[in-house]
Amino acid sequence: MIKKFKYPLLSNAFSSSDIRCGLKVLSSKHITMSKITKNFEKRFAKKIGCKYAVMTNSGSSANLLAISTIINPLFKNKLKPGDEVLIPAVCWSTSLWPIIQNNLKPVFVDVELDTFNISIKDLKKKITSKTKAIMCIHVLGTSANLTQIIKLTNKKNIILIEDSCESLGAKFNNKFLGTFGELGTFSFYYSHQITSGEGGMIVCNDIKNYNIIKSLRSHGWSRETNFHNIYKKKFKKLDDRFLFINSGYNLRPTDIQAAIANNQFKRLNKFITTRNYNRKKIIDKVKNNKKWNNQFYFINHSKQIKPSWFGLPILIDKRYSNKKKKFLNHLTRRGIENRPILSGNFTNQPATKLYNLNNKKLVFTNAQKVEDLGFFIGLHTQKISNKAAEYIAENLLKISEM
Repeated sequence: MIKKFKYPLLSNAFSSSDIRCGLKVLSSKHITMSKITKNFEKRFAKKIGCKYAVMTNSGSSANLLAISTIINPLFKNKLKPGDEVLIPAVCWSTSLWPIIQNNLKPVFVDVELDTFNISIKDLKKKITSKTKAIMCIHVLGTSANLTQIIKLTNKKNIILIEDSCESLGAKFNNKFLGTFGELGTFSFYYSHQITSGEGGMIVCNDIKNYNIIKSLRSHGWSRETNFHNIYKKKFKKLDDRFLFINSGYNLRPTDIQAAIANNQFKRLNKFITTRNYNRKKIIDKVKNNKKWNNQFYFINHSKQIKPSWFGLPILIDKRYSNKKKKFLNHLTRRGIENRPILSGNFTNQPATKLYNLNNKKLVFTNAQKVEDLGFFIGLHTQKISNKAAEYIAENLLKISEM
């Protein structure tokens, strides 16, 4: 029997040492968030060059905490209901929903077709006196043009939040993504640069923001903040183990997640190097194939960016625009797992109509092209074989025969 070829978004995500780290916590007396999580947070912050890091149970939860922080009464110059937050039209749902859930107004911005990241040209057009924050999403391991974005945020006094959930380890001007703005978020979902199955992180450099985040993450109580003793003395009649000083959620990770993520974090540089190698190898196999006729565009990046490729994003040439669905079904049948670029043009999603998010019926030309022509395939943390890269290239180029 011939073994069917399978190329998922990620394979063999957990090493034997990762599993041992998880099992060690499971066999201990304490599996909920404790010292292991705290140690990983400190290590993460030190590695990427920020003062504080707070682990969460997912990247989506990290995004929720980021938006919940900037509207919190304890946040300096907190946002008010109705304030506008700019967000690229090519986005993920849980980058968007916290904006709505916190009574802010999302304003969609088109993307740049050569990078799939937020368009600086359209960003400038969308900024108004009501614009108070930008949710900047770094797509699939590359960076938006942070030089231009930071010029705008500094000039207009706009809060910058970086959603780096797909871009852990990528750098812009030799500085890690997620560390340029007021807040930065990351994800440790299964197919991401490192994984704990589920998990995330939010980072910042302001101790007040850090304490807001820690309280919001854990029910709104004070005991994990740096100010716990102050509240403890002030409210002596209350049980200080359960002293609630703010609103809150339960977005805490377990020490199992932290132990696995921490062990993978040690190998982040190796994972990035391997993923980047695999991307180049697949592209080279495609372009060196005799069937190559510019059927695809592979997104690029400037010299300022050191990418940390999460996946291999691909834009189909417009000659084959009516063949995309058939083509992706072909890849799936051949064992090559594929996905849209984030959620495509999110303004097409039915939920945007439910919440009347594009009531002006604005057109997002490039975001629509990303939806109509874009997709990505996985990049693994083990080096791809010549045989597998050739198989993928051959099947990608089948689009010409459809």
